[in-house]
Amino acid sequence: MTTWKDDRLVYSAGAGHSIAGVIETFFRAGGLAHVRPLWHPDLLPLHGAARSTAAERTEGLGPSVVGASPIRRGDALVIFSSSGINFYPVEVARHARERGAAVVAVTSVRASRAAPARAGVRLEEIADVVIDTEVPPGDASWPPGAPETAPLSSVSNTVLWDAVLVLARQLEPGLGLWRSANTAGGDAGNAALLRRFSALVPEIMGSAQRPG
Repeated sequence: MTTWKDDRLVYSAGAGHSIAGVIETFFRAGGLAHVRPLWHPDLLPLHGAARSTAAERTEGLGPSVVGASPIRRGDALVIFSSSGINFYPVEVARHARERGAAVVAVTSVRASRAAPARAGVRLEEIADVVIDTEVPPGDASWPPGAPETAPLSSVSNTVLWDAVLVLARQLEPGLGLWRSANTAGGDAGNAALLRRFSALVPEIMGSAQRPG
């Protein structure tokens, strides 16, 4: 994990319910300490579900979010988007790559290819690495013949991210991982990571400025 060794960051991004994947990567017990979320309030369904759908389809929001960040060469971006067709995930991926960051897409190739490419290109077509969730088009999975419920993308994103964490830990035994603050010694165990990354990841202390 060269980002960890060089004090570079892993940025995570998503829109709508894919923000659940972003939250899973950030300041999470057992998670990487050097993750910084990229987001905008309009993308969060709790701030207005219809508005969040419109925001991820709005051209120009992605560049403003990337432009307000210090992402650069040596960093990595993990972007969660089940369909990978809307402007926001595509623009964030494209502009992060222009800055020299490596882009990892966690997406469903099958769902993406079954949907209209609103942004003119699909996320899986411009990412450096694609982690395919294999979630069916429409996300719902039950009943099997005509699925209406039991969406899979959030579960798949979490499982696949956990697999990435396991692999990263095997490749880099000294990797910084957060400990649960609700266990004995958790706060003390996190103290060094807080000192190292609070300035690099201002969202840890809640001092980051949002674009727009």
